[in-house]
Amino acid sequence: MVRKTYRGKNVTASGPYSHAVDADPFVFFSGQTAMNSETAEDLKGNIAEQTKRCFTNLNDVLEAANLTFDDVVKVNVYLTDMGNFNAMNEVYKTFFNDPYPARTCVAVLALPLGAEVEIEFIAKRKA
Repeated sequence: MVRKTYRGKNVTASGPYSHAVDADPFVFFSGQTAMNSETAEDLKGNIAEQTKRCFTNLNDVLEAANLTFDDVVKVNVYLTDMGNFNAMNEVYKTFFNDPYPARTCVAVLALPLGAEVEIEFIAKRKA
C-alpha cells in the first residue's frame, strides 16, 4: 500500500513520521507541539502561546490536506501539567465551533523537545 501523506508548509517533524496520513475518508494527524514550527521560539511556561502554535501548525497540515477545523472529529491533547488545563482550554475553544469534536485530554510525564502541550487529531472528509 502506498500511503498518501500531507506536510504542513511551515511545520517540522521531530522524528520519522508524516504530518498526516490519508485513510479516506479519514485523515490522521500526528501530534504537533510549539517546537514543531520552522520558526520555533522558546515559549516555555506560556501554555496559551504553545497551544496557539500547536493549532497553527495543525492548520498548516489541514490546509495541505484541503481540510478545515470544521472537518475535525476527534482531538487528543497531552499536557505535562494539568494545572495548564484552563489556559489551554481558553485557546482551544477559539479554534472550534459548537458542536465540538470529541476530545481526550491527558497528563503525561514529558513531551518531545521540551514541549508542555501536544495536540493531534482525526478529520473526516465530507462525502
